[in-house]
Amino acid sequence: MTSNQTDCHYCLQSLRGRKYALREENAYCVTCYDSLFANPCEECKQPIECDSKDLAYKGRHWHEGCFKCAKCSRSLVEKPFAAKDELLLCTECYSDEYSSKCFHCQRTIMPGSRKMEFKGSSWHESCFVCQYCRQPLGTKPLITKDNENYCVPCFEKQFAHHCYSCKKVITSGGVTYHDQPWHKECFVCAGCKTQLFGQRFISKDEYPYCVDCFSKLYAKKCAACKKPITALGGTKFISFEERQWHGECFNCVKCSVSLVGQGFLTRQDDVLCHECGSA
Repeated sequence: MTSNQTDCHYCLQSLRGRKYALREENAYCVTCYDSLFANPCEECKQPIECDSKDLAYKGRHWHEGCFKCAKCSRSLVEKPFAAKDELLLCTECYSDEYSSKCFHCQRTIMPGSRKMEFKGSSWHESCFVCQYCRQPLGTKPLITKDNENYCVPCFEKQFAHHCYSCKKVITSGGVTYHDQPWHKECFVCAGCKTQLFGQRFISKDEYPYCVDCFSKLYAKKCAACKKPITALGGTKFISFEERQWHGECFNCVKCSVSLVGQGFLTRQDDVLCHECGSA
């Protein structure tokens, strides 16, 4: 600006016919203004004079010609840039040095673009989609299979098994029995309905039974001790004329010697060794 009637507010010299600058409605000659108010440039440390363009970012100032990428020195005037450790970088240099790579497409996720984080990896928002329907997953529930992500409805359509008992989808875990999938909580004893996952059980007519229920309902009774013979865990038993014995119960009724693998005689409902039977 030029003036024909004002004096410099600081040095009081006439501003008639001279350039001056205004600050808070006070006029200053250029020399006084620069010495009093000019900001130092972050790059060259020289004052940014009133007739120079002052570029400011987060309280710091640069000459227009000094506002450059700290790595490649290209001008950042009217261009997107990023800051790292107080250094200004063009988006290309920042991406090369610091930006994440998308897990899906392996391209750089540029500064300022939206980034999704999942299982320690970064994704472009446009890449973080259901593998089947291609709809964005965002923060929706999802299921991962073979490193691919699926929304829950698509996963259930494509891969999920349905429980043999309740017919509902099995989303995780489960039990296979007779080549059929079951929820763990649905895999119960056909008799008492106790959960059988992780427990011993016995099959009968394609249904599972806990040991107690099977013994009560189906197991043969030992002719000697009258307890059920479950044959569980490889238990040996002896069968003779529609009667059964535990291996350890198949003894001579008189001398108690084991008859397993030995010849024996019968007398009514009793079994005897040859010596006792001949006496």
